[in-house]
Amino acid sequence: MPVKIVADSACDLPLEFYNEHQAVLIPLKVHLNGQEYEDLKTIKPKMVYDAIREGKVPKTSQASPHGLEELFTKMAEANEDGIYIAFSSELSGTYQTAVMVLQQVKEQHPDFNLTIVDSKCASLGLGLVVMEAARLAKNGAAKEEILNDIRFRCQHMEHLFTVEDLEYLAKGGRVSKASAFLGGLLNIKPLLNVEDGKLIPIEKIRGKKKLLRRIVELMKERGTEWSNQVVGISHADDEETALEMKNMIEQEFKPKHIEITSIGAAIGAHTGPGTIAVFFLNQLP
Repeated sequence: MPVKIVADSACDLPLEFYNEHQAVLIPLKVHLNGQEYEDLKTIKPKMVYDAIREGKVPKTSQASPHGLEELFTKMAEANEDGIYIAFSSELSGTYQTAVMVLQQVKEQHPDFNLTIVDSKCASLGLGLVVMEAARLAKNGAAKEEILNDIRFRCQHMEHLFTVEDLEYLAKGGRVSKASAFLGGLLNIKPLLNVEDGKLIPIEKIRGKKKLLRRIVELMKERGTEWSNQVVGISHADDEETALEMKNMIEQEFKPKHIEITSIGAAIGAHTGPGTIAVFFLNQLP
């Protein structure tokens, strides 16, 4: 029986991915207009972005402990070996909750072979790790081989992204208020990356064109072996800029493939509309 790959909706892969790869989705929660939704299942990202543009502040919460318990119990009873690649523990409590629930389930099912990995990744950076893990699992790779690949990719995944307004991230506690340096004024755009699972602002750049060029420059400095790389681009209701970024990357690096996805409702509730993110490895396995 192939290893079962489990991922939460913070990896920003589309619903079809889970169906095609027999992977398991753990939805994060989105709270909007007094309603609770399951990311990817019962709410579309556009709904969140439109609400933010209207001045509303959607909230998110981690995956349901009850839902995790049901899933883990079902897998244990089916004798499935699994790997859950979790959203960065620095950005969500889902990883810690999953570890706690697994301990409880193992009291009843001591032989349950599920490994939970704190990816320290987010959005399609996490998604690229999940995609490769699902491919390996589908091809019958052993659990240890898949885990080694996951850990390597998590350690070497670069995240470069920009948001329209850092206030969204500051409100959700994802970057400190001090870091939320003025964006909207004078067309200054923040450029951020992820270090050890945390969001870190690195530069302020005036104008979108300059910002996209700067992302390409940083990719040159940090990336490697482009012909063997799958590069990820995720966007928050800005497909036009995502395609512009794709063209620049294709011209400059000619990577093996470029995957573009929409930033889901849970991550998008914190980044806000207009976010563009690029993901790639700084070293290949």
